[in-house]
Formats: sequence, C-alpha cells, structure tokens
Amino acid sequence: MAQIEERLSQNVAGEFFVDASCIDCDACRQIAPASFRDHGGKSSVNHQPQNPGELHRAYMALVACPTASIGTVSRRSARSGVEAFPAHVVDDVYYCGFNSEASFGAWSYLIVRPKEQGGNVLVDSPRFNNPLAKRIEQMGGVDLMLLSHRDDIADHAKFAAHFRCPRVLHEAENAAARGIERVITGTVPLRIDRDLELIPTPGHTRGHQVFLYRNKVLFTGDHLAWSPERETLTAFRDVCWYSWPDQTRSMEKLLAYQFEWVLPGHGRIGHASAEEMHAHLERCVERMKRQ
Repeated sequence: MAQIEERLSQNVAGEFFVDASCIDCDACRQIAPASFRDHGGKSSVNHQPQNPGELHRAYMALVACPTASIGTVSRRSARSGVEAFPAHVVDDVYYCGFNSEASFGAWSYLIVRPKEQGGNVLVDSPRFNNPLAKRIEQMGGVDLMLLSHRDDIADHAKFAAHFRCPRVLHEAENAAARGIERVITGTVPLRIDRDLELIPTPGHTRGHQVFLYRNKVLFTGDHLAWSPERETLTAFRDVCWYSWPDQTRSMEKLLAYQFEWVLPGHGRIGHASAEEMHAHLERCVERMKRQ
C-alpha cells in the first residue's frame, strides 16, 4: 500500500499520488498517460483525474502497479480498477494487469479461445491475485502457459497449480529446475497449434523466445518493443543480458514473419499494418547492427 508520508514531491496536489517505492516500470504511464508522467527515474501524478474515464484509468494503474506505489489520500476503493482486468487489447487478446515486482513490472497477456481451438493461453505471468484468477476462470481458465524467458515468469507456479495447466519454457532458462512441463530445446521455430508459433530468439537471455499468434500478434517478451520517442520498433542493448549479436540475428530472423501488433513484456505496445511493421523491423535490425 502506498504511503502518504513517502509521497514524492513531484506529484501535483490532489487525491492520487505516487510514493518513493516506485521502480519506474512505466506501467502507470502506459495505462493512464493523462494522469502520470516520468519525471526522471520515477513516475508521478502530473494531472489529477477530472472525469470518469480518467478516473477509471488511474484506478487501473493503481491496481497494475507492481510495487503498490500508487495511492489515494482518502484510501478510496480501487474496485473498478480490479474489475477492469483482464483488459481487452485486440481481438481475443487481453492484458492481465496486476504486474509483478518479481518481473520488474512486466506485462502479461491472456489469449481467450474456445477449447476446440486449443483453449486459453497465458503469455508470461502476472502477480497472482484471487480476483484476477477468478475473472480468468470466468473467461475459461488457462489451458497453457507460454513463458518467454526467466525474467518475466513471476508467479507462474501459482497460476500453473491453480489452473492445472502445462508451461512452456526454453531449457536455457533453467526450465527443468523450475518444474516446467514442456521444455523447449534448440533454435528451430515450433508450431504450438494452428494459431500459435513459438520462435526462439536468443539474445536478451540465452533461451528467450517470442510467440506469434495468427500471423497478427507477436508477443515479444523483452526482445522487441515500440519506442514512442522514435516512433518505431526498438530493442534495448543496456538490458541485453546474454548476447547483443545473437539478439540482432534473432531480430533479423523475425523479418520472415508477418505481424501487425507487438505486445512486449517491457516497453510500449506497437500497432501498424504488416507492411509498416516489416519496414520498422528492417530499420531496427540495421540500427542494431551499427551498435
């Protein structure tokens, strides 16, 4: 729970505030950009919500915050924010909210599909929370968990136990020791089912992998994201834990695929036509080769 006595001085006066426990994960600024800003190393409130829409997004940001760094002076109920998740992104894909400090606030996603099409898929793991688990149950539960890499798995074991679903992770991410049911080896792409393809993308970590859904949505973990500053796709060399040359080659491999949406664990969501995304990715690869 956010502490009023730790309220950052950069917050504007009013009901909502961010305290000193903020880790600058960027979640609140993505969810409620009208209310939160980056003031350099942390987030703060730069505009108090003024209408129902802004208020709703602020409560969603409060709930999603991985460190519970967002609070209200009068300790208002955040029920509307809790009930907003999973939140719709595109088609049958939802953002889970409830980001976890264990994954530095990484985003996770839920694909909702009929059982005959493979059932629901949880992509990476949010913070385990009973209201979220109950809502996912109402949406059909979880039939499979796809884990991009070790950084963003958070409460995967709790979700797997709760929903009794198998998990998929590469062997290079210490999968066996984590009790993973389906361990991926090598770097050859793997068809999960008719709609989903697993593409190994070593670089950020040795066993990193991304997931392509219906040749439209690419779940990218920490491999690839949208840069609002550059208005194009980007990768993050300063948080490449394994090999930048390998990550560059992995990025180049993605040029063979078609997608319109980039849904990352860290970084901003990107959306453009398949042709535009391909051009953005080509430019990203060229920049990476020069770095």
